[in-house]
Amino acid sequence: MEPAESRTAPVGRTDLLARLDRVLATGGRALLTGPPGVGKTALALSAAARAEARGEAVLCLTALPADRDIPGAAAAALIASATLPGGDDGVLDGLPGPQREAVAVLCRETPMPEGGWDPVALRLALAHVLRRLTARGPALLVLDGTQDIDTASADLLRFALHLAPPALRALAVHTPAAHDGLPAEPCDPSAHTAASLWEASEAEVVNVPPLHADEIAELLIHHRLPSRMAGRIHKASGGNPRLALAVGRSLADARTPVHHAEALSLSGRARDLARSLIASVPAEVRGTLLIAALALRPTAALIRRAGRPRAEAELAAAERASLIRLTEDGTVAFCAGIIPSTLVHDACWSERSSGHAALALVVDDPVEAVRHRALATDVPDASLAAEVSTAVETARRRGNSTLAAELALLAAESTPGLDGARRIARLVEAAAEGARAARADLTMRAATDLLARDASPADRVRARLAVLDTAGQGLTGLDGLYAHALEDSEGDTGLRAAVLLRLAMKYVLADGDPVASRAAAVESAALASSVGDEHTAARALTVQARMDRFLGSPDAESVLARARDLEAAERPLGVCNAAQILGVRHALFDDRLAEARAQLAALLPLVERRGPVEDAIELYRTLAEVEARQGRCADSLAHAGRSLALTLEAGLSPGPAWYALALAEAAGGSFARAASYARRSVRASEEEGDHVFLSRSLYALGRVQLLVGDVSTALGTLRRVQTGERAQGAVDPSMLRWHEELAEALVANDAPDEADALLAEARPVAERLGRRTVLLGLDRADAMRLAACGKPDEAAGLLEQVAAAYAEAGLVLEHGRALIALARVERRRRRRSAAAAALTTAATVFDRAGAAPWLALATEQPPAVSEPAGTGPVGALAALTEAELRLAQLVGQGASNQEAAAKLFLSVKTVEARLTRIYQKLDVRSRSQLATALNA
Repeated sequence: MEPAESRTAPVGRTDLLARLDRVLATGGRALLTGPPGVGKTALALSAAARAEARGEAVLCLTALPADRDIPGAAAAALIASATLPGGDDGVLDGLPGPQREAVAVLCRETPMPEGGWDPVALRLALAHVLRRLTARGPALLVLDGTQDIDTASADLLRFALHLAPPALRALAVHTPAAHDGLPAEPCDPSAHTAASLWEASEAEVVNVPPLHADEIAELLIHHRLPSRMAGRIHKASGGNPRLALAVGRSLADARTPVHHAEALSLSGRARDLARSLIASVPAEVRGTLLIAALALRPTAALIRRAGRPRAEAELAAAERASLIRLTEDGTVAFCAGIIPSTLVHDACWSERSSGHAALALVVDDPVEAVRHRALATDVPDASLAAEVSTAVETARRRGNSTLAAELALLAAESTPGLDGARRIARLVEAAAEGARAARADLTMRAATDLLARDASPADRVRARLAVLDTAGQGLTGLDGLYAHALEDSEGDTGLRAAVLLRLAMKYVLADGDPVASRAAAVESAALASSVGDEHTAARALTVQARMDRFLGSPDAESVLARARDLEAAERPLGVCNAAQILGVRHALFDDRLAEARAQLAALLPLVERRGPVEDAIELYRTLAEVEARQGRCADSLAHAGRSLALTLEAGLSPGPAWYALALAEAAGGSFARAASYARRSVRASEEEGDHVFLSRSLYALGRVQLLVGDVSTALGTLRRVQTGERAQGAVDPSMLRWHEELAEALVANDAPDEADALLAEARPVAERLGRRTVLLGLDRADAMRLAACGKPDEAAGLLEQVAAAYAEAGLVLEHGRALIALARVERRRRRRSAAAAALTTAATVFDRAGAAPWLALATEQPPAVSEPAGTGPVGALAALTEAELRLAQLVGQGASNQEAAAKLFLSVKTVEARLTRIYQKLDVRSRSQLATALNA
C-alpha cells in the first residue's frame, strides 16, 4: 500500500494537511471550518486517505441539507455505513437487546413504537459502534457537513464522542452560516454538532484559508486551465478554489486574450456559485451588501448614512458568512471580486439607481459624488458628462488609473448622442485610459462602442491600438486587429508609426521573428521622427536596439543611446522608461552588475510613483536577476516576489515573473521550487505564444535539472532552448547563456564531441562582441569536456583560472560553481585534499551569500571511490565519465539493462553501448567483475 506520507495534498494545502496529521495523532479531534468552496472536504478526504494508508479504520459521514429536518437521519446513516476492516463481525455484534432494538427502530428496520425510540439505548449503541471501530487500533471518524446534521443525531453524536476511546480520532467539517459562529450557540441546530465536538472533545479548530494568487495559478495548471490569468482569477475568486476553477473554465472558453476580462464579468458558472454564497444571508443583508458593492470605498458609516440603519449588524452577518471582511477602520472588503460584481449584475436598474443616488448625497469626495450621480441616471446629460470628464483628470492626477478609466468611459456614455464628435473623442480617451490602467474590459467596451459609430480612420486606429496594448504578452490571435489598424492608418504618418511599433512587438513575442521586428521598428522610428513624435520614435529605437543586441549587431549600443536621448528630452525620468530599462538590461547581460544595480536604485522609486505598472514589474524582475548574479540571494527572492505580486495584482501574464522567481529560487531558495516556477513559466509562455519567455523559462528549468543531476532530462530541455533560439536567429550569447549549460549537459550524456562543436560555435561570437564573462562560462563547460575526455590535469588548470576570474568579476554563484566543478575533477585526479579544499571554499562562498541550494551541493559527500593502490580496474575508474560511473554503480548493484535505462531516462541501446565502453575502460568482461572493480 502507498505510504501515507506520499499521498498528494490538495494544491496549497501541504502544510495544513501536515498540521491535521499532527493534531489527530496527538489530540485526536479537529474541526475544519471555512467558507463554502474553500476546500475543506478535499482536505478531509486527503486526511482520511492518509489514515487508510497507515492501516487505520476510517468511517465517513456526509450530511446533506435535505436530511437536516429528518430526526436521526445522520445517526442512522453512520450506523448503516459502519464496518470493520477485514470483513469480521459487524460493529453491532455484542449489543444488548434494548440497544439493538433501538438501532433497528432508528434504521427503520422495525416500526417506530408509540413512545419513539429509546434515546439512552441509542446513545449507548452509537458509543459501542465507535468503540468497535478501534478494535484493531486507531480509527478516524470524518463528519462532513456538520451544519446539516439533524438535532437528534447531533445529540447522539455528542454523547458517543464523549465516551469514545482515545484511539478514535474525529475530524469534523463545518461551514459557518451568517447566523452562527465558532463555537456556535448550542440552541442553533445547524451548528449543534460543531459545538458538541468543540465542547465535549476539546477539538482544535483549523481554519482553511483561501489560496494565495500563486497557489491559484498552480491549481489552474493542475486542472489544465489558463494560468496566465491567475491574478485576475484570484481577484475574482478571492482565493476560493471552487470559484477560481469556475472562472478559469470560463476563461478557457474565451475567444482571444482580449476577451478574458469580459469573460470574468460574464461567467455564468462563477455567477451561479457566487449567487449560492450570497443566498446564505437574508434579503436585508443582501440589500446592505449591494450598497457596499456600488461604493468605491464602502464603510459601515457610509452605508448607514446611505439609508441602511442596521448596517453594522447586517455587515457582521455577512462577515460571518465569509462574504466580506471588516477592517479595523470599518472599511468593507469583499472576500471575492465576483461577489460585488454579481450583486450589481443581478440588481434591477431601480435598485442600482437609488443606491447610487443615496451614495452621491453622503460621500465626501467630489470625484466619487459625480461618479455616483452619473451612474444614478441613464439619461445622457451634456453638463453631467463635462463634470465627469473633468473628474478624469483629477483621478489621473491622484494616480488612480483604474478610476480614471472608469470615469472616462462614463463621461463618454453620458454624452448625448446628438453630440457625436464629442462622444467619439471621449470614447477614444476612454480606450486609452483603459489601456493605461490595464483594464481590458473597459478598453473593449469603449472600442466596441466607437467602432460601431461613424468614427474617422484615425480614431478607429487609436481604439484598436488601445485594445492591443491591453493584450500583454498574449498577442496571438489578434491578426485582424493589426490588419485593420494598418489599413486605417494609411496616409497618417504618425499613426502608421504607432501601428508599426505594435507590430514590432508582435513579431518578436508572438511570431519569434526578430528580423521582422527590427525592420518594423526601424520604419516606425523613421516615420515618427519625420512628424516630430519623439515618444514613439524613442520606443521604436528601443525595440530596434533590443533586436540589434539579440542579432549580434555592434550598433545596438549606439541605437540605444539615441533612444535614451529622445526619451530624456521628451519626458522626465520615471515616466517614459523603455530605453532606460533596456540600458539596465544591457548592463545585466554584460555583468556590469554594480552599474545595473545603481541605475535600478535611482529609477525604481520614480517609476513606482509615476510610471506604468509594467515598468515597475520589469524593474523588480531585472533587479532580482542582478541580485542573483551578485549573490544577494535573499534580496533576489524578495524582489522576484514583489514582481510577481505586482503582476498578479495588475492581472498580467505571470510567466515573466515566474521566470524571475525560478532564477531567485535557484540562487537562494530551493532547486525544487525553482523547477516548479520554471515549469509554470513554460506553461504560461506557451499559452501566450510568447517565444521570448518560453526560451528563458526553458533555460531556467534545464539549468536546474542539470544542477540536480537529472542530466538526461536537462539535455532534452536545453535542446528545446537551442532549437527555439536558432529558429529566432539569436546571435549574442550573453542574453541567454544556454550554450555553456547545453555543453555541460552534452558532456554528462557522453557527447563530448557535440559539446566541443557547440563551444567552438559560440566562442568566436563571444570574442567578437567582447562578452568576457560568457567566455568564462564556455571555459567552465570546456573544462568538464576535457575531464570527460581523459584530460583531468588540463581541466583542473582551466577551472582554477575560471574560478579566480569569476571571483574577480564579483559573480559569487558562478565562482562557487566553478569550485564545485574543480572539486569533481580533483577527485577524478585522486587529489582528495585538493577536492576537499575546493569544496570548503565553495561552501564558504555560498554560505556568505545565503545560497542554500548551492551550499547543499557543496557539502554533499562525494561518491565513495577508493584511492588507487596501483594500476588495474580500480585506478581505471578515473577514466570513467560521471554518466558512465552512475551506470556502472547501478549495474554493479544488480540492476538489469532495462532497470538502469528506466532510472537514467535512457534507451536500452544507449545503456548497452555505454556498458561496452565501461568494460573496455576497466578491462572487465562481466557484471561480477564490474562489481568487484567498484567495491575494491
